[in-house]
Amino acid sequence: MALTSIWLAVLGATSGLGALLDAFTRKLPNWLCIAMALAGLTFGFLLDGWTGLGLHALHGVLAFGIGFLLFSWGVFGGGDGKFYAASATFFPATKVLMLFVAMTFAGFVLALVWFAAKRGFKIRQRSQDDFAKLPYGMAIAIGSLALAFYTLQ
Repeated sequence: MALTSIWLAVLGATSGLGALLDAFTRKLPNWLCIAMALAGLTFGFLLDGWTGLGLHALHGVLAFGIGFLLFSWGVFGGGDGKFYAASATFFPATKVLMLFVAMTFAGFVLALVWFAAKRGFKIRQRSQDDFAKLPYGMAIAIGSLALAFYTLQ
């Protein structure tokens, strides 16, 4: 129970930091993604041994592939793909679809709020401005935490 609480706290802290950085700087730094991935893999090993480490690593690799595809299609930024893969290492590969759905749903809600706020406040920005883009790291963080709370029930 204590290890699960620490797992949730580390996931919450790293996800929250990533969401804040993406919201205010539109950057998801490599050091955060690396630290987050190492933490997720460590918890995979501590919670389920070598099998857990393998399943968590596989989820990270699969998420990196999905993130790369979304980046190449122009849906994601490069930092979003890395952040998604790092978040995925906190969950075994059996949760690939669940994390993707949670993240996608959170992104849909975020997009509705984002565009409504931009329209309501009549925010006009240049199309090349990074702050005109949706900070999808927030959706990745919310989706990851939603899945974490769901799996703890």
